Amino acid sequence: MSRFEEGLKLIEERCGNGKDNLISLSTIAMELNGDGNPRPYIRDVDAFYEDGVFYVTTWAKSTKMQQIEKNPEVAFSVCNQWFSGNGIGENLGWVLDPKNTELRAKLRETFAIWYDYANNEKDQDCIILAIRITRATVIKDHGAVRYNMDFVNKVETEEGKIK
Repeated sequence: MSRFEEGLKLIEERCGNGKDNLISLSTIAMELNGDGNPRPYIRDVDAFYEDGVFYVTTWAKSTKMQQIEKNPEVAFSVCNQWFSGNGIGENLGWVLDPKNTELRAKLRETFAIWYDYANNEKDQDCIILAIRITRATVIKDHGAVRYNMDFVNKVETEEGKIK
């Protein structure tokens, strides 16, 4: 098993199998700060993980979705799991779109405790956000083992790098 595969196994153990993951999701603001530089935004969201992608139900008109529309590059950190990285955000559309049927069922099951309270599926702006991981770092044993993962090329790499 390669180190990339070892890292994937660790991610699956920590975040997979229908777990409701709390992740901090960072985007870049549409407006610049007083010095003319982009300003990062961060917020916690519940996310379902599967095959290198986090899925989030959200509102299409939210600040995060407006920011992702302008710049789809995002950063994330899975709360209390020593797993963080970067990805590309993508609006998969309305949760009731027939193409989202299978994914919606997984999300409803994973988020069953609060899904109906937080989501108005009749509103076509109730959407699914996919966060496709491009690179990540997974830490094990308080830093004794570190996996720097390039999800694009599916290899281990230097921290923060995609080959």
